[in-house]
Amino acid sequence: MRTPFIAGNWKMNKTAAEAVTFLNEIKDALDKIEGVDIAVCPPSIAIPAVAEVLSGSKVGVGAQNICGAESGAFTGEIAANMITPFCQYVIIGHSERRAYFGVLDSWVNQKAKVALAHGLTPIICVGESLEQNEAGETVSFVSGQVKAAFDGFTAEQAASCVIAYEPIWAIGTGKSASVEQAGGIIHDSIRVPLAEMFGEETAQAIRIQYGGSVKEGNIAAYMSHPDIDGALVGGAALKAGFVELVANAV
Repeated sequence: MRTPFIAGNWKMNKTAAEAVTFLNEIKDALDKIEGVDIAVCPPSIAIPAVAEVLSGSKVGVGAQNICGAESGAFTGEIAANMITPFCQYVIIGHSERRAYFGVLDSWVNQKAKVALAHGLTPIICVGESLEQNEAGETVSFVSGQVKAAFDGFTAEQAASCVIAYEPIWAIGTGKSASVEQAGGIIHDSIRVPLAEMFGEETAQAIRIQYGGSVKEGNIAAYMSHPDIDGALVGGAALKAGFVELVANAV
């Protein structure tokens, strides 16, 4: 049985002070919710403050990105060992990183391996554009992203990861894939290739989130699908309603 997992991706929102204020308002309510794993992923500058305020809480902390190198001349990047004192998770290959900052499939693979080597759980993002979806290319494209991301992994390493399926056309647009559409794509484009790579047992062990305009009012419907194990939440994770969203996921 896969434990549901809700992670809030704050993107480039909230200063460290704003993050502390917000989490002090909601952390006690989040701690009371049973049967679900929870994390928040603030901007890197706020990670230490967030980790401090959540110390002793059931809410985990994640980074939004790491470098695929251990250290070196990589201006503006952050290394895995810089966040491990504070974080348990790291988002890798979000579509915004791929689109705006040129992150390649091979980089996603490298970053995920580095994350695992440092004891971090990668949340590996995959998803197609509206054009690809309408052209019937979703399965081939998303399964290709999955195969590239997990290239060279052992089954044990793969089972330690989380995958977030985020159709690009549903991120921050107010549009969302139907439950049947999202669940079907997750099964055909993610679990099937994972089973081909690592076996059915490993494919069934990996938690797969849905992301794309997830709200407190629709999360329960997504969670009703047997292949959806949680959500990577954007805008709705920045508001007090995030508590209700998490509660509705169980």
